[in-house]
Amino acid sequence: MAKSSSAKSAGIVFGALAFGWLAIELALKPWLVKARSAMDDSDPDDSAAAKPTVKPPVDEDVEKTDTVDEDVEKTDD
Repeated sequence: MAKSSSAKSAGIVFGALAFGWLAIELALKPWLVKARSAMDDSDPDDSAAAKPTVKPPVDEDVEKTDTVDEDVEKTDD
């Protein structure tokens, strides 16, 4: 009997929380819409995505140094 009453209580609490959340959403809808749109407009990720990213040029000297090091290690006797 204790399990069914605890499940019943949990269901009632969950239902009351859902009803309360829905009531707040409906009552404050105009302000929430404005606040959410302001938050979306001020998102720093959106402004970074709007700017084109410039890739740095490839440094060919680094690639050449790797091949030079291989030649240095191989010495002819």
